[in-house]
Amino acid sequence: MDDLRPTDPARIGGHRLLGRLGAGGMGVVYLGRTDAGALAAIKVILPEHAGDEEFRTRFRREAESARRVDSPWAVSVTGADTEAERPWLATEFVPGPTLSDVVARRGPLPVRSVTVLGRLLARALASVHAAGLVHRDVKPGNVLLTPSGPRLIDFGIARTADATALTATGIVVGTPGFLPPEQVSGGGAARPAGPTGSAGSAGDVFSLGCLLAYAATGRPPFGSGAVDAVLYRTVHDAPDLDGIEDPALRALLERCLAKDPGERPAAAELDTLIAEDVPSGATIDWLPEDVVRIIADRSAALLALPDIDATVAVPEEPGPPQPAPGRRRFLFLAAGGALALGGGAVAAVRLTGDGTGGGGGDGAPGGRRLIIGVHADLTGPMSAAGRAQERGVRLAVDRFNSLDDQPFRLAVKVLDDQGDPARSARVAEEFAHDPEVVAVIGPTSDESAGAALSAYDEAVLPVLTVSALLMAFPERANGSFFQASPSYAELSFPVVHRLLLRPDVERLGILIDRSGGQSAYQAGYAVNLLTPQLTTGTTHPRVVPAGTTVFDPVVADLLSHRSDALFYAGEAAGAAKVARILADLSFPGPCMAQHTAMGPEFLEQAGAAADGWEFVAPFIDATAPAAATFAAAHRKRFGAAPAAWSAEAYDVAGLVARELAGLAEAAAEGATPTAKGATPAATGASASVTPSGNGLPTRSALTAAIAAARYEGVSRSYAFDKERQQLVGQDAHLYRVKDGGVRYVGPAPKPES
Repeated sequence: MDDLRPTDPARIGGHRLLGRLGAGGMGVVYLGRTDAGALAAIKVILPEHAGDEEFRTRFRREAESARRVDSPWAVSVTGADTEAERPWLATEFVPGPTLSDVVARRGPLPVRSVTVLGRLLARALASVHAAGLVHRDVKPGNVLLTPSGPRLIDFGIARTADATALTATGIVVGTPGFLPPEQVSGGGAARPAGPTGSAGSAGDVFSLGCLLAYAATGRPPFGSGAVDAVLYRTVHDAPDLDGIEDPALRALLERCLAKDPGERPAAAELDTLIAEDVPSGATIDWLPEDVVRIIADRSAALLALPDIDATVAVPEEPGPPQPAPGRRRFLFLAAGGALALGGGAVAAVRLTGDGTGGGGGDGAPGGRRLIIGVHADLTGPMSAAGRAQERGVRLAVDRFNSLDDQPFRLAVKVLDDQGDPARSARVAEEFAHDPEVVAVIGPTSDESAGAALSAYDEAVLPVLTVSALLMAFPERANGSFFQASPSYAELSFPVVHRLLLRPDVERLGILIDRSGGQSAYQAGYAVNLLTPQLTTGTTHPRVVPAGTTVFDPVVADLLSHRSDALFYAGEAAGAAKVARILADLSFPGPCMAQHTAMGPEFLEQAGAAADGWEFVAPFIDATAPAAATFAAAHRKRFGAAPAAWSAEAYDVAGLVARELAGLAEAAAEGATPTAKGATPAATGASASVTPSGNGLPTRSALTAAIAAARYEGVSRSYAFDKERQQLVGQDAHLYRVKDGGVRYVGPAPKPES
């Protein structure tokens, strides 16, 4: 979703507009919310069309017809004003990814998913046809996926059944590759199609066949490429159904894709021809688990979480809603930091050493040297995490430099941003302009990361953060930013698995405390979204404004709605208050909070009420068996056990070192980098593996190598999503309060299948 533009209205027909969902030749589609809180997709017609009386008459007729479409598998019309200065039409908002997005990201769907998709979309089309309409643009981009089933959208070019298929001579309405042959040749709606219905509705069935073939194979059945070639194959060639082994599905698609409209089944008939059971209740077994994750991610991102108003659960007035930190704001922060460059840009700069008299780590004097930067909060609100990460990076560099025959030595440069976004932007500029710095570990916080990314991206300087966990950061041109830890949304999966996959829990109470900022809102929202998708359980969510100090009413409300488990998303102080209230009420159910609330403050303020509370965290503990060797080395080097986030920083620094060595070795041999894990993806940047003459890897080559890497670390396996370069997987760790202290339990639970 894009931000509203200055020329966009603030409200349309009783809807407060939140952002732009898209725009086309006919109008703009906005995301809006009614005063009652319901979300809607609102299509507003462009002024040039609103002034065309013939267009307005057609829009009026089609809006009325669309209201008659009655199917749970087609988005319903929730409002319209065809007489307004700029006519508009509102439909229910479905915050899921399109079928095209899902197939492009994960490939073909299983047979059952395709057949369920076919049966439910056939029902949607049957309702469309019963309303006297033909859709005319059934394609993967017009089908949204949700846990309960698909939704057919975009009736923007739908026509009454007796309307022409052409808007003007030779201009075809629809999408090449999913058009029926009769629509391509212009003979569609004018001639009858026999007992199966009008040729227009038969064309929708053909398009549905193309869509299902695409879902089953990952490609359109008449190929892609030049439009003329695709249209020719649609009219003259047999569909490409290679790879579809299921005989029933193949036979069904062949009937839908018959060249003669009269040989195709009607949409209503398809419902009886497909025997697959449809989803029911809260189950989501019709889709693979990776698709469920995509749905959860895209749904949360589309809903513009920061703009959703808090639910006031206590007698306090909520503060004004905080705007989402969109791309413009991030770029402004980065630019402001750049203007301030000059004096006092960095609070602390250290090359090697640990500030306690410890030794270096940059190898033999005079040798070739590369620097790994540590962009950290060393003196601000997340200083404990920042210092732990610095130590983890130093330990990884020590290990690398201790090995013989390395092509270069590594050094560590540490800059402190004090947890301040403006300083973070200046730190990023400092690292970006240092030619010896080839990669950066950090920043520590979400806000600092957002402020720094513009400078790092412009310099194509690879940055790996292990503790900035927002679901989305500003778009970047060069893809040099890697989230090397699960996002707040990904951490919701093990929360749901831990609390709901047990026989004594049916309803999860979710308390989202806006005092916890974006981390709390994203975590709480994702848990609420995922619970009915991944389990048979239900939720009762409540949101309280930032600054809430009295939690008794909202806790009472959660329990009055039969919540038998509770998840608190917020800060430590609020978690402690909730824990004490539940203890006073002798609440017997399991309780869990975000890792951001885990620590001494929660333990001290909650007292005995903290006992039994659990946390899912993205960092491993020093007592974990997988961390034993690392923890021993840390104690020897620094005289103390590693703190949270140290092992993760050690891991990503080790990943960077390995990829740097692989690139340097390949360059020395005059060859394209080959597998040392997964560096072959760096081949796309092989021309710039080294700068002129010095034989050392470039930032761009390292970025490509990291993007393709597979690395086994202390805390988890590391691999990055190609689209957003976020960590693949939901590996996390479980902690529990026992006897007044936080104890490590082990890896967070995952479902059995």
